[in-house]
Amino acid sequence: MSVEVGQVLKGKVTGIQSFGAFVALDGENNTQGLVHISEVSNTYVKDINEFLTVGQEVEVKVIKLDEASKKISLSIRALMPNPEGNKGGKRENRTQEGAPRRRRDGKKGAPRQNQGLSYKSDPELDGGYTLLADKFKNLDL
Repeated sequence: MSVEVGQVLKGKVTGIQSFGAFVALDGENNTQGLVHISEVSNTYVKDINEFLTVGQEVEVKVIKLDEASKKISLSIRALMPNPEGNKGGKRENRTQEGAPRRRRDGKKGAPRQNQGLSYKSDPELDGGYTLLADKFKNLDL
């Protein structure tokens, strides 16, 4: 059986583990893939057994192929409509207006200008803190 990324197939759940479900895609050649627990539903899945059972027929989408290890990653979630208010699965590169920009160092927002620190302020506004700081600085400890 020839499988390609993006292909939608029907299969049968052959096994369930805590991390996902194995789905047989072709009975003759034993082509099998894995639906990771995060790809089962648009909602949080704590127990995969609440969503799938062994022997259940499911429709899946091929989301990744690893030729070296002969692994097929499948998704049921990719075929579901996106519930209102849920932005969906993995983060995408968003270049929408108003989206936060990323700096080269990976942090959000505009880089801050290097401003020298100063303890000086208006004595009327800081309750005399500046005067106290000046006297403390002149102490010989």
